[in-house]
Parts: sequence; structure tokens; C-alpha cells
Amino acid sequence: MYHITPKSKNSKVGPIAVTTSTATTCPSACPFRDNGCYAESGPLKLHWLKVTKGERGDIWFKFLDKIKELPAGSKWRHNQAGDLPSDNAQDLDSIKCADLARANIGKRGFTYTHYDVLDNFKNAIIVNGMNNLGFTVNVSANNLDHADKLCDLNIAPVATVLPIEQTTNTVTPKGRKVVVCPATYKDNVSCSDCMLCQKRDRKVIVGFPAHGTGKKKASAIAA
Repeated sequence: MYHITPKSKNSKVGPIAVTTSTATTCPSACPFRDNGCYAESGPLKLHWLKVTKGERGDIWFKFLDKIKELPAGSKWRHNQAGDLPSDNAQDLDSIKCADLARANIGKRGFTYTHYDVLDNFKNAIIVNGMNNLGFTVNVSANNLDHADKLCDLNIAPVATVLPIEQTTNTVTPKGRKVVVCPATYKDNVSCSDCMLCQKRDRKVIVGFPAHGTGKKKASAIAA
């Protein structure tokens, strides 16, 4: 199931549409799965569980219709929890991913994916294609070294998890600039204000210090 909240009440996201996908969309290889994922705690966990159980949300095609119905130019964030549609938790579903990107045409949607694009050529092609269709898919890195490897592919913008203590801008081992998400340290900034993650041609990596109740586990992975 897939759920859309037309106007988020999360102060860090801002008053834009935000979606949640069933937990079964998460890739099996994600190191944060059951190991520090921020969505596995708090109110978001309860909402995510209801979507996963089918108690909230819509089937895929009805969900796509709701995305298409968003006003032209709408800012929206796909997946506050969950990931892109896949065939088997390892390979992205090329048809559904293309459908999602096309539903976004004329809008300013963005998301993140932890699906493997380094060793899975099919996934890399799909993610690149979604970005070329105008839907921003950030490939998510586990740490700064991983971020460099993802940047070397040159298929999509890159975001990365950072250790808890890394709250200022930094650089990767190869010297690429990492900008810490301003919503993580400024009370007056949200996704709606910033939209850096939606910029497909940006020259910087966006970094997110580990957060949530499992932040110590996530931080250990990001170190």
C-alpha cells in the first residue's frame, strides 16, 4: 500500500505533500533496516505499520492518480518511510518506477533510495532514467566513502548519512563538498523552504546526521 498526506504536519518537512510506502519496498541490503532506521520509531513507525498492514493508503494505481492530481509545480516528498517499488527487495521495478516519474511530470517531487546501484546495473539505469524524466531520486550513501563511489557513477544526486557528531559541512575522502541538511539544525528551515534535495544537477552531497531513537546504530554505520 501507498499513502499520501496532502499537507505534512512535520515541521522538518514543511506544509508539502509527503508519502509513505509499505515497508516491503525497503531493499534487503539496506544496512539501516532493523538497525537504526529513523522511520522505525516514534509516531512515524505507527503510521508506517498501518500502511504496511493495508489499514491506510491506496493500491499502486490509485496512489499514482493522487500524485497526478497534485497541482502543477507542487513540491512533494516521496517516502518519509519506505523505498521505491521493487520486484524482489533487490531489483527495482522498472515499470512502476517509470510510472512514478511520469506521474510527477510538471511537479517538483523528490525522494531517496537505498537500492544498490553500484553492483546492480539495472537499478542504476532505472534511477538515472527517473531523474532524466524530472523526478529527483537521490541515491543514499551509508558513509562518506560510499558517497564518493556513488558520485563516481554520475547517475543521480547523492545524499548520505553522517555520524551524530557531524553537524557542520564537511568533505568526502575525494574532496567532494557535503552540505548538512539545514532543517536538521535550523528551526526556521524545512524541506519546503530548502528543496536542495530536489535539485538534480547540484554539485554537493546532502548529509543527514544520524537521528531518531536508533541514531547510535546508524551513526556507527556512517562512521
